[in-house]
Amino acid sequence: MGSIQQSTRSYEDWMRRQLGADLVEKDLARKHEKMRRDAFSFLRATYWRWAETVLAVCPDVADAPGVLAVGDIHLENFGTWRDADGRLAWGVSDFDEAAEMPYAIDLIRLATSAMVASPQPDAAARVLCAAILKGYRRGLAAPQPLILDRDLAWLRELVVVSEKQRAKFWKKIEGAHQEPAPPGYRRAIAAAMPDRRLAIRTARRTAGAGSLGRPRWIGIADWRGAPVVREAKAVLPSAWDRANGRGTAKIRCGEVASGRYRAVDPWFRVERGIAVRRLSPNNRKIEAGDDAVALPSPPMLEAMGFDLAGVHLGAGDRGGAAGRDLARRKRGWLLASATRMATAIERDHEAWKAAGT
Repeated sequence: MGSIQQSTRSYEDWMRRQLGADLVEKDLARKHEKMRRDAFSFLRATYWRWAETVLAVCPDVADAPGVLAVGDIHLENFGTWRDADGRLAWGVSDFDEAAEMPYAIDLIRLATSAMVASPQPDAAARVLCAAILKGYRRGLAAPQPLILDRDLAWLRELVVVSEKQRAKFWKKIEGAHQEPAPPGYRRAIAAAMPDRRLAIRTARRTAGAGSLGRPRWIGIADWRGAPVVREAKAVLPSAWDRANGRGTAKIRCGEVASGRYRAVDPWFRVERGIAVRRLSPNNRKIEAGDDAVALPSPPMLEAMGFDLAGVHLGAGDRGGAAGRDLARRKRGWLLASATRMATAIERDHEAWKAAGT
């Protein structure tokens, strides 16, 4: 597998070949800094490394049934959006690395992210893993979107947007340095606006961790009394396919995001290598630092596992195969696998920091 430094150079060279002059070099420097912060930030920023290492560290899941999976799932890859009926939905919110892989790998990554974000004694980590599996099994048995308008009051209270968060969102949008977006991104943004004739102001956007280096633009327009915002971001073939010998695989994020058990975000679309989505205080990711959001709690992890099952079932009926595979696995398999991956991540993180990269 090589060192983390070698792996990073190889992946970034691949990105340069994919994006050419569109690669945002200064955002790679930001990514490198995030990789130094802590193990959770390192996990978020280095999905390609996960894709290279997980089957070597956890070879016992290589033969698990395959699904169209999220790939880069973690505690902060969940958020809220409004569906076609205006209902507030919650669930997985980023599918940039979607690919066919053994279903168990998404479960391991979600559990690993909880363990590295908030290191726990073995007994507590066992409870977190059990919560993920409980939710996943429930989701396999009765998949459905998580809609917060009537049900799930406890979750709605955690993710409702405060006035402080709303003000912070608009301050960041309005303070973005405006510059012309390349024609392809501008066309994609204009096509997603409520009226194509609107005057659009564009600006670069820097966000996330794993996607840093890919161009990301926002478009802002005034429409019927208030601003509307769209984001356009370059998407590439999944790092999973690159690491596992399928470098020419097609981009699958649009397919998995519109699965049959999703409350589909009507503003999300993928065309010609650009993903476009609506940005608003209610169309956002939930971050671990958000007020009152205790992401590693068992109820939250159970909800995450439940939604993940619906994602896995959305593009194919593999619930029976996944359920049978879960039933045959030894008690504690998820804790053992996530513990091994957390150790591998912490080792890479320490090596990255020690090299002063």
